[in-house]
Amino acid sequence: MNQTVKAAIIGSTGYGGVELIRLLASHPQVEVTSVISSSTAGAPIAEGYPHLTEIRTDILDDVDPALIRSKADVVFLATPPGIATKLIPSLLAEGLKVIDISGDHRLKSRSEYETWYKKEPAEQQYLDQAVYGLSEVYGESVRGIDFVSNPGCFPTSALLGLIPAVKAGFIDLSTIIIDAKSGVSGAGRGASLGTHYSELNENFKAYKINKHQHIPEIEQVLSDVAGQKVLTTFTTHLVPMTRGIMSTIYATVQGGHGTEDFISLYRNYYEGRKFVRVRGNGIWPSTKEVSGSNYCDIGFSVDERTGRVTIISVIDNLVKGAAGQAIQNLNLMMGWDETLGLNFVPMYP
Repeated sequence: MNQTVKAAIIGSTGYGGVELIRLLASHPQVEVTSVISSSTAGAPIAEGYPHLTEIRTDILDDVDPALIRSKADVVFLATPPGIATKLIPSLLAEGLKVIDISGDHRLKSRSEYETWYKKEPAEQQYLDQAVYGLSEVYGESVRGIDFVSNPGCFPTSALLGLIPAVKAGFIDLSTIIIDAKSGVSGAGRGASLGTHYSELNENFKAYKINKHQHIPEIEQVLSDVAGQKVLTTFTTHLVPMTRGIMSTIYATVQGGHGTEDFISLYRNYYEGRKFVRVRGNGIWPSTKEVSGSNYCDIGFSVDERTGRVTIISVIDNLVKGAAGQAIQNLNLMMGWDETLGLNFVPMYP
């Protein structure tokens, strides 16, 4: 395995883009040859991110598909909603492999995208072409293809925590409740009142109640896995920390299964998939234990008194929830070991 892939990153000045730069610096088969930002083209990337001083001396390129193709084989799009829709047809036409980290190609229904994202949807042919890159579930579908839609951060945590139980019929599908909390980096680098220090510090708040754009993504995948329509109650909260997502998931148990049954089911389902770690009985994960890594850690407790299971699923929203999973998908696209360049030990404390 001596193939080196040249990569471009559109949206290099956002948190997802700069996390790609950090992770790809350790990838033995990838060279980042173009960092791109339409808003700050012509400026050194280290001007906006001084931690990259003498590490990346790049001048930010503008968005030019032909120029990107002259420099790269694969392009990551770490862009706000609505941008990738406009760029990807020309990028694919240039013969580039594309990994879209935005939400523009996750939903297969144009009308659902328009309803939830309030943006003009991509053409149906591109929605159909994009493979949903939840690596541990659809990884075999990613191998050898040219266009991946990277899952959202909240859906990655929630879906990895739910899919084995849904697929095995361990839970009543009409009872799923997902209570999810995220660090502030999930909101991006742009300043807003909602992420202002004075508003967020020593505060804990729910947002986008019953209106979050990740709801249809979660339900689309769960419905695909279950073979029937699945609806969920999904509530997001903002926590005054930088990184991390914890999804606390509740559902009614079917078949009388206990905690050990869930542990065994999940360990068998994710066997051989290094980035999902299933905790033992009475051991529940926390966000700090996956920080800076591509791991998703999952723990369980079945309450015999109520007949419900509590599933705890944690990820780093910028790694497994964005840049790390995007690189995992690149590895799968290229036929490499999916762990290549991602064997980071979590940062602790």
